[in-house]
Amino acid sequence: MGLKVMNIMAIFMFLLLAATASAQPRTIFDVTSATYGGKPNCDITDALAHAWRDACASPWPSRLVVPSGTYRLRGANFKGPCNAPIEVQIQGTLQAPGDGHQLVNSGYWVAFQYIDRLFLTGGGTFDGSQGRNNYRAINVRFDFVTNSAIQDITSLDSSSYFHFNVFMCHDLTFQRLTIQAPKKSSNTDGIHIARSWRINVTDTDIGTGDDCISIGDGTKKLIVTNVNCGPGHGISVGSLGKYSDEQPVYGLVVRNCTFTNTTNGVRIKTWPGSPVTGLASHIHFVDITMNNVQNPIIIDQNYCPGHTCNPQGPSNIKISNIRFRNIRGTSASQVAVNLACSQTLPCEKSADYRAKLNQKDRRKQRRMIQYKRPFPPVLTVHEFLPFAYCTESIDEHGLIRSKCFFICEMMMINYYVLHFFRNFVLFIVPSIQQF
Repeated sequence: MGLKVMNIMAIFMFLLLAATASAQPRTIFDVTSATYGGKPNCDITDALAHAWRDACASPWPSRLVVPSGTYRLRGANFKGPCNAPIEVQIQGTLQAPGDGHQLVNSGYWVAFQYIDRLFLTGGGTFDGSQGRNNYRAINVRFDFVTNSAIQDITSLDSSSYFHFNVFMCHDLTFQRLTIQAPKKSSNTDGIHIARSWRINVTDTDIGTGDDCISIGDGTKKLIVTNVNCGPGHGISVGSLGKYSDEQPVYGLVVRNCTFTNTTNGVRIKTWPGSPVTGLASHIHFVDITMNNVQNPIIIDQNYCPGHTCNPQGPSNIKISNIRFRNIRGTSASQVAVNLACSQTLPCEKSADYRAKLNQKDRRKQRRMIQYKRPFPPVLTVHEFLPFAYCTESIDEHGLIRSKCFFICEMMMINYYVLHFFRNFVLFIVPSIQQF
C-alpha cells in the first residue's frame, strides 16, 4: 500500500509539473528563428547556446524549441540556475560529431546542470552514432537537476559510454525513453545514477551493450517500473566498494520489468578488497519477467572485471534486506540464482525469495539455485515453505519495511527449526543427490 502511494505521488508531481508548465504563458525561443539562425543539416552549436542563454534568463516560464529536422551539434551545456521553469523541446535529431576533437566539452556531449523545474521533451533524438568507436563521451548528463522531468526522448549509440548520467539530482522523473546501442558496445549503460535521490524511471525501453540501468553509490529512494531491458547486462546495483569515499545505497524498488536475452537480470555487484566498509540495503526486485536470461538473479561480492581488483581481501560492503519476489520466466544457463556473499560481511536478512525460473532447454535442466557460503542466517524459500504472509510499508525515510509471518498448519515455525530446514534443503539434499 505504501509503495502504491509513493508511485501515485511521483506521478502526481510529474503531471503537476507538466500541467503547470503548459498552463502558464511562456516565451518561445526557436533556434531556427531569425534571431538565432539555426538551420536543418547545419551546425547549430552556437544558435542553441544563444537560445538557451536567453531562455534561461527569462523572468517568465520559457520554451526552447529545436524543430523537426536533423541538426549537427558539437556540444551543448545547458547550465542554470534559470529564473523560471524552462521547457526544452527537442523535436528533431541532434547528431554528435564523428571526431572527438570537435566536441565542445571533454568527456560528454550534452549536459543539463544546476537547473530546477526543467521539462525536457519533444519526441526528439540525441544521436551519438557518428562518434561510436571514435571517442568516449557521455551522450547526455544531468548534474544537480531538481524537480524536473525527462519525457519522450531517444538516445542512440552513445560514444562508447553512458547514454544518460545522473549525478546529485533529486525529484527527477524519466518517462517513455528509448535507449539503443549495439549489443557488443561496452560501457554503454542506458542510465547511470549516483549520489541522487527520489529518482523515478518508468515506461522505458533500453537495449545496450552494458547495464540497462546501473545504480552507483549514494543512490536513495529510486523507483524503476515498467522497463523493458534487452539486450544488455540487466539492472545492476554497483559496482560498489572500489573507492574510499562511497556513500550507502538504500531504498530501491525495481518492479514490473522485463528482461529479454540479457547477460544478467537483477544484480548486485561489489568489489573484493574494498578500502572501506559500505552498505547496500532495502533493495526490492518485485514482479520481474525473465526471457532467456543468462544470470537472472545474482549477488556477486567478488566482482573483478579484467582481474584488476585486490584479491587479498573479501568485500567490505554489507548487503542486507534484499527482496526477490515474484520473479518468473526462463534462464539461459543451468544456474538461475547465484548468491555469492562476502565472507566477512555475509548477506543479512535477504529473505522472501520467491522465483519460478525454468531453464530454456529442459533436457539439461538441473538444480538452478547456487549458494556460496557464508549465507544469511534466515532464508525463506517459498517453494519449500509456501505458508508465509508478508506485509510492507514505507517509513518516514522512504524505506520499505517488511514483516513476514511464517505459519505451518496451526503453529509458528521456530527460528531454529527454520534455520535447520534451510541448511538441510540447500546443502545436505544436493550433496546426497550427487551420489
